[in-house]
Amino acid sequence: MASHTAPSLWPAPGLAPAARPSPATPGPAAATRMPARAPASTVPAPRQASPGAPALAHAPTAAVRADAPTVPAHMLPQRTPAQLLAIAREGLAAAARTGPDGLRYAAAHLAALRAAAAVLAARARPAPASRRSRVTSVWSLLVLVAPDFGEWANYFALGASKRAAAEAGIPRVVSPREADDLLRAAEQFVAVVESTLGLTYQPPLAAA
Repeated sequence: MASHTAPSLWPAPGLAPAARPSPATPGPAAATRMPARAPASTVPAPRQASPGAPALAHAPTAAVRADAPTVPAHMLPQRTPAQLLAIAREGLAAAARTGPDGLRYAAAHLAALRAAAAVLAARARPAPASRRSRVTSVWSLLVLVAPDFGEWANYFALGASKRAAAEAGIPRVVSPREADDLLRAAEQFVAVVESTLGLTYQPPLAAA
Protein backbone atom coordinates (compact mmCIF):
# COMPACT_ATOMS: atom_id res chain seq x y z
CA MET A 1 0.00 0.00 0.00
CA ALA A 2 1.44 3.34 -0.97
CA SER A 3 1.81 5.79 1.89
CA HIS A 4 1.01 9.45 1.57
CA THR A 5 2.35 11.76 4.24
CA ALA A 6 0.32 14.49 5.87
CA PRO A 7 1.96 17.54 4.18
CA SER A 8 1.13 16.29 0.67
CA LEU A 9 -2.33 15.10 1.69
CA TRP A 10 -3.54 18.32 3.23
CA PRO A 11 -2.78 21.47 1.23
CA ALA A 12 -2.17 24.54 3.34
CA PRO A 13 -5.61 26.21 3.02
CA GLY A 14 -7.91 24.97 5.78
CA LEU A 15 -5.29 23.36 7.99
CA ALA A 16 -3.76 24.82 11.09
CA PRO A 17 0.04 24.55 11.25
CA ALA A 18 -0.16 22.25 14.24
CA ALA A 19 -3.39 20.39 13.49
CA ARG A 20 -3.66 19.32 9.88
CA PRO A 21 -6.13 17.35 9.19
CA SER A 22 -22.28 -1.00 -5.24
CA PRO A 23 -24.69 -0.95 -3.91
CA ALA A 24 -28.05 0.17 -5.30
CA THR A 25 -28.68 2.46 -2.35
CA PRO A 26 -25.63 3.95 -0.60
CA GLY A 27 -25.46 3.58 3.15
CA PRO A 28 -23.23 2.35 5.96
CA ALA A 29 -23.44 -1.28 4.84
CA ALA A 30 -22.52 -0.31 1.28
CA ALA A 31 -19.00 0.55 2.38
CA THR A 32 -18.23 -3.10 3.07
CA ARG A 33 -19.09 -4.32 -0.42
CA MET A 34 -16.34 -2.55 -2.37
CA PRO A 35 -14.35 -5.03 -4.49
CA ALA A 36 -10.57 -4.85 -4.63
CA ARG A 37 -10.67 -3.57 -8.22
CA ALA A 38 -12.37 -0.41 -9.40
CA PRO A 39 -16.11 -0.83 -8.89
CA ALA A 40 -18.80 -0.20 -11.41
CA SER A 41 -20.52 3.07 -10.63
CA THR A 42 -23.98 2.17 -9.39
CA VAL A 43 -24.46 5.09 -7.03
CA PRO A 44 -26.03 8.11 -8.76
CA ALA A 45 -23.31 10.74 -9.06
CA PRO A 46 -23.19 13.26 -11.92
CA ARG A 47 -20.13 13.06 -14.16
CA GLN A 48 -20.58 16.65 -15.28
CA ALA A 49 -21.34 19.14 -12.54
CA SER A 50 -21.87 22.86 -12.72
CA PRO A 51 -18.68 24.91 -12.51
CA GLY A 52 -20.22 26.65 -9.51
CA ALA A 53 -19.66 25.36 -6.01
CA PRO A 54 -22.03 22.50 -5.20
CA ALA A 55 -24.62 22.87 -2.50
CA LEU A 56 -24.18 20.45 0.38
CA ALA A 57 -26.57 20.34 3.27
CA HIS A 58 -24.56 21.29 6.33
CA ALA A 59 -26.45 18.97 8.62
CA PRO A 60 -25.07 19.10 12.16
CA THR A 61 -22.61 16.32 12.85
CA ALA A 62 -22.87 14.61 16.22
CA ALA A 63 -20.00 15.32 18.58
CA VAL A 64 -17.25 12.74 18.49
CA ARG A 65 -17.75 10.24 21.32
CA ALA A 66 -15.25 10.07 24.13
CA ASP A 67 -14.52 6.45 23.21
CA ALA A 68 -14.01 7.22 19.51
CA PRO A 69 -10.77 5.99 17.89
CA THR A 70 -7.83 8.34 18.20
CA VAL A 71 -5.51 9.48 15.43
CA PRO A 72 -2.46 11.78 15.44
CA ALA A 73 -3.67 15.35 15.90
CA HIS A 74 -1.78 16.59 12.84
CA MET A 75 -3.72 14.11 10.67
CA LEU A 76 -7.12 15.46 11.70
CA PRO A 77 -8.59 18.14 9.43
CA GLN A 78 -9.77 21.44 10.85
CA ARG A 79 -12.63 21.61 8.37
CA THR A 80 -15.97 20.02 9.16
CA PRO A 81 -17.13 16.84 7.39
CA ALA A 82 -19.66 18.90 5.41
CA GLN A 83 -16.98 21.33 4.25
CA LEU A 84 -14.65 18.50 3.23
CA LEU A 85 -17.40 16.78 1.26
CA ALA A 86 -18.23 20.06 -0.49
CA ILE A 87 -14.57 20.34 -1.51
CA ALA A 88 -14.62 16.71 -2.64
CA ARG A 89 -17.63 17.42 -4.86
CA GLU A 90 -15.86 20.43 -6.36
CA GLY A 91 -12.88 18.18 -7.03
CA LEU A 92 -15.04 15.62 -8.81
CA ALA A 93 -16.51 18.34 -11.01
CA ALA A 94 -13.03 19.63 -11.82
CA ALA A 95 -11.79 16.11 -12.60
CA ALA A 96 -14.71 15.52 -14.95
CA ARG A 97 -13.73 18.66 -16.88
CA THR A 98 -10.03 17.78 -17.03
CA GLY A 99 -8.66 16.44 -20.30
CA PRO A 100 -5.17 15.08 -19.52
CA ASP A 101 -5.53 11.57 -18.10
CA GLY A 102 -2.93 11.98 -15.37
CA LEU A 103 -4.41 15.21 -14.08
CA ARG A 104 -7.94 13.77 -14.20
CA TYR A 105 -6.74 10.77 -12.20
CA ALA A 106 -4.99 12.99 -9.64
CA ALA A 107 -7.98 15.30 -9.21
CA ALA A 108 -10.37 12.39 -8.70
CA HIS A 109 -8.01 10.72 -6.22
CA LEU A 110 -7.72 13.94 -4.24
CA ALA A 111 -11.51 14.23 -4.13
CA ALA A 112 -11.68 10.73 -2.65
CA LEU A 113 -9.03 11.76 -0.14
CA ARG A 114 -11.19 14.67 0.98
CA ALA A 115 -14.10 12.29 1.51
CA ALA A 116 -11.86 10.02 3.61
CA ALA A 117 -10.86 13.06 5.66
CA ALA A 118 -14.54 13.78 6.26
CA VAL A 119 -14.90 10.33 7.83
CA LEU A 120 -11.90 10.97 10.07
CA ALA A 121 -13.30 14.35 11.10
CA ALA A 122 -16.65 12.76 11.98
CA ARG A 123 -15.48 9.59 13.72
CA ALA A 124 -12.07 10.23 15.25
CA ARG A 125 -10.57 12.36 17.99
CA PRO A 126 -6.97 13.53 18.42
CA ALA A 127 -4.62 11.21 20.24
CA PRO A 128 -3.12 12.38 23.53
CA ALA A 129 0.07 14.38 23.03
CA SER A 130 2.15 11.64 24.66
CA ARG A 131 1.01 9.02 22.15
CA ARG A 132 2.99 8.63 18.97
CA SER A 133 2.02 6.82 15.83
CA ARG A 134 3.96 5.91 12.73
CA VAL A 135 0.81 5.84 10.63
CA THR A 136 1.03 8.72 8.16
CA SER A 137 -1.43 7.61 5.49
CA VAL A 138 -5.00 8.85 5.61
CA TRP A 139 -6.07 5.56 4.00
CA SER A 140 -4.42 3.58 6.81
CA LEU A 141 -6.15 5.78 9.37
CA LEU A 142 -9.47 5.28 7.61
CA VAL A 143 -9.13 1.51 8.10
CA LEU A 144 -8.48 2.02 11.82
CA VAL A 145 -11.27 4.54 12.36
CA ALA A 146 -13.91 3.04 10.04
CA PRO A 147 -13.18 -0.63 9.23
CA ASP A 148 -16.33 -0.74 7.12
CA PHE A 149 -14.47 1.45 4.61
CA GLY A 150 -11.48 -0.91 4.53
CA GLU A 151 -11.85 -2.06 0.93
CA TRP A 152 -12.32 1.49 -0.28
CA ALA A 153 -9.19 2.52 1.61
CA ASN A 154 -7.16 -0.32 0.10
CA TYR A 155 -8.35 0.50 -3.40
CA PHE A 156 -7.46 4.19 -3.23
CA ALA A 157 -4.21 3.55 -1.35
CA LEU A 158 -3.03 1.46 -4.29
CA GLY A 159 -3.51 4.47 -6.54
CA ALA A 160 -1.59 6.92 -4.33
CA SER A 161 1.75 6.37 -6.08
CA LYS A 162 0.18 6.90 -9.51
CA ARG A 163 -1.42 10.08 -8.29
CA ALA A 164 1.95 11.33 -7.05
CA ALA A 165 3.57 10.47 -10.38
CA ALA A 166 0.80 12.21 -12.30
CA GLU A 167 1.13 15.32 -10.13
CA ALA A 168 4.87 15.27 -10.81
CA GLY A 169 4.15 15.49 -14.53
CA ILE A 170 5.37 12.03 -15.51
CA PRO A 171 3.78 11.35 -18.91
CA ARG A 172 1.54 8.36 -19.61
CA VAL A 173 1.60 7.20 -15.99
CA VAL A 174 -2.09 6.30 -16.27
CA SER A 175 -4.22 5.29 -19.22
CA PRO A 176 -7.49 7.00 -20.20
CA ARG A 177 -9.40 3.99 -18.89
CA GLU A 178 -7.59 4.06 -15.54
CA ALA A 179 -8.40 7.75 -15.15
CA ASP A 180 -12.07 7.19 -16.00
CA ASP A 181 -12.33 4.17 -13.68
CA LEU A 182 -10.74 6.09 -10.82
CA LEU A 183 -13.10 9.01 -11.35
CA ARG A 184 -16.14 6.72 -11.29
CA ALA A 185 -14.87 5.02 -8.13
CA ALA A 186 -14.25 8.40 -6.48
CA GLU A 187 -17.78 9.54 -7.36
CA GLN A 188 -19.21 6.39 -5.79
CA PHE A 189 -17.03 6.67 -2.69
CA VAL A 190 -17.98 10.30 -2.09
CA ALA A 191 -21.67 9.40 -2.44
CA VAL A 192 -21.31 6.52 0.05
CA VAL A 193 -19.52 8.76 2.56
CA GLU A 194 -22.21 11.42 2.21
CA SER A 195 -24.91 8.86 2.90
CA THR A 196 -23.03 7.26 5.79
CA LEU A 197 -22.46 10.61 7.51
CA GLY A 198 -25.99 11.81 6.82
CA LEU A 199 -24.87 14.75 4.66
CA THR A 200 -27.11 14.99 1.63
CA TYR A 201 -25.63 16.28 -1.61
CA GLN A 202 -27.84 18.72 -3.47
CA PRO A 203 -26.82 19.46 -7.09
CA PRO A 204 -26.79 23.20 -7.84
CA LEU A 205 -29.78 24.55 -9.71
CA ALA A 206 -29.20 25.07 -13.42
CA ALA A 207 -28.89 28.68 -14.45
CA ALA A 208 -32.02 30.06 -16.08
